Amino acid sequence: MKKLQQKVILFDLDGTLTDSAEGVIRSAQHMQEKMGIPKWVDADLRFIVGPPLMRTFTEDFKMSVEEAQKALEYFRERYATVGLFENKVYDGIPEMLEELGKKGKRLAVATSKKEETAVRILKHFGIDEFFEVIGGDNREIGRDTKGKVIEYVLETMKVEKEDAIMVGDRKFDVEGAHLVGIPCVAVEFGYGDKAEFDACGADYIAATPKAVEELF
Repeated sequence: MKKLQQKVILFDLDGTLTDSAEGVIRSAQHMQEKMGIPKWVDADLRFIVGPPLMRTFTEDFKMSVEEAQKALEYFRERYATVGLFENKVYDGIPEMLEELGKKGKRLAVATSKKEETAVRILKHFGIDEFFEVIGGDNREIGRDTKGKVIEYVLETMKVEKEDAIMVGDRKFDVEGAHLVGIPCVAVEFGYGDKAEFDACGADYIAATPKAVEELF
């Protein structure tokens, strides 16, 4: 297969760089407890990892916007202090990032997670230094979708869309990238699966961090 030529690679965070399921699920259960609704078991909450939380709360939990905002406050109450570090970097990620850097690639993060939280996580695990820009949710200024985060990162890096590509593990990454007009590599070691990637039209699929690096 011919190598991908994009010089700028944007990475999702949850399910792509780190396995954050434990912290996200525990914080969701904390939210349910505080909201006075039945607490779901871990397996039934795995779907919550990765997508924008407001969308999850309004669509999957059938909350009103006001309820979802309160749920988000309760979720972050635990996640911002404990949950964000109930997390681990996937095996092979630092090596992948290092090799891509050696190939002259410019790397960035585009996540639906709150931006300041994403920075804290990447610094905690010592991989923030690989990224030129770390972009995330900032709904105070209207940056509240994956597409808007991707647009922000590209604008900050002064990059033409034809020279950029997204790497993520859920349909939201693929859809956000396509909305902006860039392709997306879907990774199978996160929280999505091939059926999801086929359905949303992922441009490429990679089974491991090493396979991502070898695409370029």
